[in-house]
Amino acid sequence: MKNPLVNPLKTAAAGTDKLIGYWLTTASPMVTEIAAGAGFDWLLIDMEHSPNELGDVVHHLRAAAAGGDAEPVVRMPVNDAIMVKRLLDAGARSLMFPNVQNAAEARAAVAATRYPPEGIRGFASVSRASRFGRLKDYAQQAHQAIYVIIQVETPEAVANAAEIAAVDGVDCVFVGPNDLAANMGFLGNSAAPEVQQKIMEALAAIRSKGKRAGLLNYNIASAQQMFDAGFGLIAVGGDSGSIARAMDDLVTNFRPA
Repeated sequence: MKNPLVNPLKTAAAGTDKLIGYWLTTASPMVTEIAAGAGFDWLLIDMEHSPNELGDVVHHLRAAAAGGDAEPVVRMPVNDAIMVKRLLDAGARSLMFPNVQNAAEARAAVAATRYPPEGIRGFASVSRASRFGRLKDYAQQAHQAIYVIIQVETPEAVANAAEIAAVDGVDCVFVGPNDLAANMGFLGNSAAPEVQQKIMEALAAIRSKGKRAGLLNYNIASAQQMFDAGFGLIAVGGDSGSIARAMDDLVTNFRPA
């Protein structure tokens, strides 16, 4: 049985490894189990843009553990301390906080993941995270396994990226290219030169504080270039898109346009 107090993503992210991830939005634990065994370093279980609820996340966490070694990261629907508490008690240990604008919001996110006096996380003596109370030192050790990813998705957030990255307890700052593009007036066009320039500004600011920078990029060649540029954690594909493309290709073989 895997040790919940050892997070392989956090261990790997302390080095220089290029960590590839896969985005999960179909709300299917079976797809999560398949993806966990494919060789990805991490999986993103999305609660912001998918039908996943808290109970669904528990099924995804079980599926990921059964399927392989990829670390499940849960993106919450909102930066909310109560949701953080519930997800951590449910066994999540890597969390992505969407649409963070400044250092104050980043500090609030980190505080929600820590027990007092370092933070505000509520204490439950029996939870799935502590193996239902069997891990007697869980409360004392939990913070060592929690991985905090902060998303910057607006020009304002990019301008504050260095301050966000400097917050103690922030492990990774993740650029959301699609929302960034939309907020810059380039809806649906994250490849616009202006957006790409802003992404690189964020990268420089994040790395200046010694933190890992993350990105979503489903184009293989472009993702490789972003790794080479200095991003250390990139989502290189997703289940909905993969399934849709495979179906389209299959139909095209029998019904060419």
